[in-house]
Amino acid sequence: MLAHSQALSARIQDRIRQQGPIPFSTFMHMALYQPGLGYYVAGLPKLGPGGDFTTAPEISALFSRCLARQCADILAAIPGAGLLEFGAGRGVMAAELLRELARLKQLPQQYLILEPSPHLQQVQHETLQQRAPACLERVQWLSALPQGFRGVMLANEVLDAMPVELFEIAAGTLRQVQVGLTGPDTPAPAAFCWHVSPDWRRHCHYPVEIPDYLHTLPADADNASQRAADVAYRSEFNPLLPGWMAGVAESLDQGTLLLIDYGYERAEYYHPQRHTGTLLCHYRQRVHDNPLCWPGLQDITASVDFTAVAESATAAGLRLAGYTTQMQFLVNTGLEQQFLQALAADPEQQYALAQQVRLLTLPQEMGERFRVMGFNKGFTLPLQGFRLGDRTHRL
Repeated sequence: MLAHSQALSARIQDRIRQQGPIPFSTFMHMALYQPGLGYYVAGLPKLGPGGDFTTAPEISALFSRCLARQCADILAAIPGAGLLEFGAGRGVMAAELLRELARLKQLPQQYLILEPSPHLQQVQHETLQQRAPACLERVQWLSALPQGFRGVMLANEVLDAMPVELFEIAAGTLRQVQVGLTGPDTPAPAAFCWHVSPDWRRHCHYPVEIPDYLHTLPADADNASQRAADVAYRSEFNPLLPGWMAGVAESLDQGTLLLIDYGYERAEYYHPQRHTGTLLCHYRQRVHDNPLCWPGLQDITASVDFTAVAESATAAGLRLAGYTTQMQFLVNTGLEQQFLQALAADPEQQYALAQQVRLLTLPQEMGERFRVMGFNKGFTLPLQGFRLGDRTHRL
């Protein structure tokens, strides 16, 4: 595994030696998606107890069963509708969705999986073959968005894995945070280091609306971490979001896009107290904040600015259908009923099921930090997942 990371590091270092310090978004893209070497495309374990992190579908089938109830309503309202999942991980959510939709007698015509990793495509196929063999014939893997899609599009923890740009604001000056090398002109092995550009506004257009108060924040001399970095404020934004959303809107002819991810509304995302940003790394079930170590071996993520998501989607022609916490969405789509059914089927699993519900819903776990956002196009049916507790007014 170390040799794998060293090979990817050498590739990134060659890029830096050729062109100088690179934007963090370039570093993050190579670390996650470099063909054959990036974290998401290499055949290394990622999800579950043996991987680096765990997602809601991996924690409990109750999550996918609740989501299936929302999908069933939409599929029933659109004749011949299909279901498309972005980045299906190990295929656990796909298998459980298909099983539950079959039970509800609302199977989609097709279950499309947009997955760039050949390794994960194989893993997903094996999972579906084991857990939902009767539905496997409906599944098709794609390398690009289809045209004229009708039905439900699902993206669970997809936006947080998009490469982000890092920026700093100090003394009213916006500066780009880049990645350089400690010894770029020597043949000996170099180490990655942070490099801050001059005034960024002279070189590029900043694509999101940052609250004005950030540009006047004074450096906090009493804060050791800020003093060490010599900055007043550091955060990030997703430069790919508008283009990604435009592509989705063009692909979706009629139906709903459901996004599930961790993040905040803009006022909370860029709060003055969140002065170190939201960038995090996951390695073997541990969380840390140094994205420059072990390229290719660790996940790198940033929280989602859901205000920016809503702006990009509506600009692309989608209509915001709802926004709420994961806890509220699951309650709205029948979590209690799903829990009782699972308990009746296997009473000995009472403790395990209760623990799963806690992880999915408690504020200190996934319940509050994870949000669900829905968009419609050519479709007006109210979505039950946002029936109570809609937070669109906070965007």
